[in-house]
Parts: sequence; C-alpha cells; structure tokens
Amino acid sequence: MYIVHSTFLVKDEQAEEVINIYKNRSRSVDQADGFIQFLLLQNDKKLGEITVQLIFETKKHYLNWVRSNDFKRIHELEKKYPNQELASIIPQVSQYKVVAT
Repeated sequence: MYIVHSTFLVKDEQAEEVINIYKNRSRSVDQADGFIQFLLLQNDKKLGEITVQLIFETKKHYLNWVRSNDFKRIHELEKKYPNQELASIIPQVSQYKVVAT
C-alpha cells in the first residue's frame, strides 16, 4: 500500500468550513484505479491542523491519479474557491510506502 498525507493549517475558526468542503468533495479519486481509501483527519489538540489521507494500492496508482485530468480539474476548481485565504493554502505533502502490517 501507498499512503499520502496532505497537511495544512487554517485558523481554528475556519476548520469547520474546511471539513464541510471535504464532506462535499467530488469523490472522483474514489474511482481512480488502485484507490483504497480517503480519510480527513483533524488534529485533536490543534483544530486548525487538517490532514487529507489517501491510500492507494501502489505508488504507481497514486502517481497515475496525480497525473490524471480529474486531479488537475479538481485542483483548478480549488483556486476558484470564494475564500481566497483557504484557496491559497499549500499543504505539506508526505508520502509513505507500507512496509509492514
């Protein structure tokens, strides 16, 4: 398995807005070849720290998703989000291969 975390920080009072955006996400990644799971994580002590976790079967599956037209389309839409402060956030991305379960 291959796991990707995209973590970003928002003001604590904006956390619920971000969570609602993801609750209403397009779900296109769910149809990507090799996709296993999407999770939205909120730090229990730092409410404005939000992490998107994607799990794919392999790194190749993840890279195929990132290079897809659906991925590009979704991320272009984010740039047009009305709250430009949120739209301009650049997440810290970490990638992991699962080496044991």
